[in-house]
Amino acid sequence: MNRQVLVIAELREGKLRQVSLESIAAARLLAGEAGTVFAFVSGADKEQLAAELLASGADRVFSAGNDQSTRTDTESVFRTVTRLITRLQPSAVILGHTAFGKDIAPRLAARMNAGQISDVIAIEQCGDTFSFTRPIYAGKAFEKRRFRQEPWVVTIRPNNFQPSDDHATNSVQPLDSSSFEAIEPEQPDLRTVVKHIVKRATGKTDLSEAKIIVSGGRGVRNADGFKPLAELADSLGGAVGASRGACDAGYCDYSMQIGQTGKVVTPELYIACGISGAIQHVAGMSGSRVIVAINKDPEAPIFKIADYGLVGDLFDIVPLLTEEFKRLL
Repeated sequence: MNRQVLVIAELREGKLRQVSLESIAAARLLAGEAGTVFAFVSGADKEQLAAELLASGADRVFSAGNDQSTRTDTESVFRTVTRLITRLQPSAVILGHTAFGKDIAPRLAARMNAGQISDVIAIEQCGDTFSFTRPIYAGKAFEKRRFRQEPWVVTIRPNNFQPSDDHATNSVQPLDSSSFEAIEPEQPDLRTVVKHIVKRATGKTDLSEAKIIVSGGRGVRNADGFKPLAELADSLGGAVGASRGACDAGYCDYSMQIGQTGKVVTPELYIACGISGAIQHVAGMSGSRVIVAINKDPEAPIFKIADYGLVGDLFDIVPLLTEEFKRLL
């Protein structure tokens, strides 16, 4: 069964977020070989954004951006997408499981009278339908769900779907009416107006989308203890995270917190430095592909889930790792 699937793309500082490209890959799976993948994006650089989405596997892109578009306005996006859904009648709508996606998805599901499955980490085909895997109980277990009828609304967790390699960016043809359409954004009855966004995190890479994360716990001892971790993360092109213990102690900002009450991350490599491995922290990073633990206590719980463990002082080990990675990379 071939479907029409709509992806709602999300921007970060004017650029497409990685999870939006992953959403295209998930939509391609749901649509089938003869299905159609639509994408919607709201941003100032309409042509460039459309070209990137088409290169990632979208068949047609709709843009409601303008020269004043500097950030995503969820109220305007919701109304504009609702109008677009009425026109296209897609079988499914896919978004990233981000703050933006979690804001928009439930409202779309209610407006469409559709079922919704959130925080999906895997999709498997079952005949003419699909099963969607999502974590429950803070990642301690997983459940598989199916929709009883269309339409569907799905949010996917970042770093769990591989963007398509079939469409190289340099092979994209010039945009035409068959692949790109600019539409007028809906103006909502503004109840709130975002005047300015203050960044609390200073990291170059968003934790939720980072492929490599170096995290510190109470073992870093103080705020300066994060400096060697930041050097290691920079040498690997990764981001720096923290446990709740480190945040509570005032060593870093809560925007860096990973765990049950912080961010849930699924990087390819997670390096835990001076983190004991409390269950609340493990709930936020247990989905990492490779986990490396550095801790002075050989009995620390973090070693039970780690793929590789280094017993020793992080202030001795981390600089050595940084030096070696810089030499190799």
